[in-house]
Amino acid sequence: MKYAALAGRQLISMIFIISSAGHFSPQTVVWAASHHVPLPEFLVPLSGLMALAGGLSVLLGFHTRFGAWLLVSFLLPVTMMMHNFWAVADPAISQIEKAMFIKNVAMLGGALFISYFGAGPLSLDAFMKSESTESANHTTSVPSIQTGSS
Repeated sequence: MKYAALAGRQLISMIFIISSAGHFSPQTVVWAASHHVPLPEFLVPLSGLMALAGGLSVLLGFHTRFGAWLLVSFLLPVTMMMHNFWAVADPAISQIEKAMFIKNVAMLGGALFISYFGAGPLSLDAFMKSESTESANHTTSVPSIQTGSS
């Protein structure tokens, strides 16, 4: 089962890592502005950094819970503002946005699971924890000095 957590982390992280590059294009900033995103020139690249950092954190299993919370923080506003299918007049576009909304909600669920359960056994977090536990167990003990009456 330890491989399931690794595969799950790899699969969910890929969409964030791959899509983060698009957050640095002028077209994405214009698209976000058309969805009434405030300060899109700042927030769109920031969201790209959040997606990339969170995705890499989850992929590597390094500070995984924090990385998952970055993804949650990324997904909540993006899902609500960019995929607001209820505000789209064109039925075909509304269906596409609804599918994107549902996809993001599912990814939000995955990120929340990771934020709670962590990375699993095949991760840098687990490796670092075992290393710190191992080094704590190898401390040298100081012999006690016994005194007695002669």
